[in-house]
Amino acid sequence: MIIQPKIRGFICTTAHPEGCAKAVLQQINDVQSKGTFKGPKSVLIIGASTGYGLASRIVSAFGAHANTIGVFYEKEADDKRTASAGWYNSAAFERFAHRDGLYAKSINGDAFSKDIKEKTVHLIQQDLKQVDLVIYSLASPRRQHPLTGETHSSVLKPIGQAFSGKTVDAFRGEVKDITIAPATTEEIENTIAVMGGEDWEMWIDYLTQNNVLAQGAITVAYSYIGPALTYAIYKEGTIGRAKAHLKKTSIKLNEQLQKQVNGRAFVSVNKAVVTQASAAIPVVPLYISLLFKVMKEKHLHEGCIEQMIRLFKDYLYTSSNMQLDEEGDIRLDDLEMREDIQQQIASLWPKITTENVSELTDLMGYREDFYHLFGFNLDDVNYDAEVDPVVKISSIETGSIA
Repeated sequence: MIIQPKIRGFICTTAHPEGCAKAVLQQINDVQSKGTFKGPKSVLIIGASTGYGLASRIVSAFGAHANTIGVFYEKEADDKRTASAGWYNSAAFERFAHRDGLYAKSINGDAFSKDIKEKTVHLIQQDLKQVDLVIYSLASPRRQHPLTGETHSSVLKPIGQAFSGKTVDAFRGEVKDITIAPATTEEIENTIAVMGGEDWEMWIDYLTQNNVLAQGAITVAYSYIGPALTYAIYKEGTIGRAKAHLKKTSIKLNEQLQKQVNGRAFVSVNKAVVTQASAAIPVVPLYISLLFKVMKEKHLHEGCIEQMIRLFKDYLYTSSNMQLDEEGDIRLDDLEMREDIQQQIASLWPKITTENVSELTDLMGYREDFYHLFGFNLDDVNYDAEVDPVVKISSIETGSIA
């Protein structure tokens, strides 16, 4: 079939297999251009198919030559639909990894479930014995609790009072005012259940109980804080409550791992980038578009792969003491949060309108990054050519252990 992008709201319902492979290869080339480094040996990435999780897998494999197991929940192609971008990304990653003689296997299913945790441990025991790095990078809108069976859905809402501000329709170029009602207590609790630290803790506990964490093992979960202008909808909203729970979990896990395997747990606060998750958050696309313009002008812009190269080489596996903030977190948003950058954003923010948004922000760059997520608008890909949407992942495992 000929595959073109189909945008509905903040979602693209199609993905291009050759475009996704091209995007993955570009990230691999970026990593290899920086040279290899002494890093992890065997890595488990929970949420490995897009964004920071995918970049973490690429840096582990092609920067440190690590064995990787990726866990994700993606859809294969069928007669009517393309596969999801994450499926194509993972297929391409494995193809390039196997080409270079690297171990790479994948598990497709609900990472919140007991079944997928069991299957993952079984695969580690069978192939790797133990892992020395666990990346937790899930970004799901809902979670079925493995113990209660209840399904929790997250919301993107302020807490305490309604929020009024402006956002942008990135594809129409329209800046518009929005008002979001405050979250109920139940909505706050559900968002924490989905996006907080409970599942991360369940994963680490299960891995520890089954003796598949190596001595000195590290685990990292990804977070975001952002600037004051997004606080009402982010840091001080429902997502912020979930991220606060994630932070508390990291403190608890750090204490546990130090006792159990002489390991450590961290939260890495990352830079704002275009992801399928961030595109859904009101205000954030407009902020990112403005951030991109300011950071590109100062030659400080980074995408997911540049961020993860820094995480691994300058923090997790640096030869010097790891630099943490006063909360004990890794701050990869250090350039984003520079005073000069945030002051410039704050001065421009009130001036943005539909008429000048393309001039004052990098809305075009935001759109391009969004299209790239789904394998579109990449150089040297013929989007007018017929392409087979069915792409297999050689190692994929699903379902229950036999």
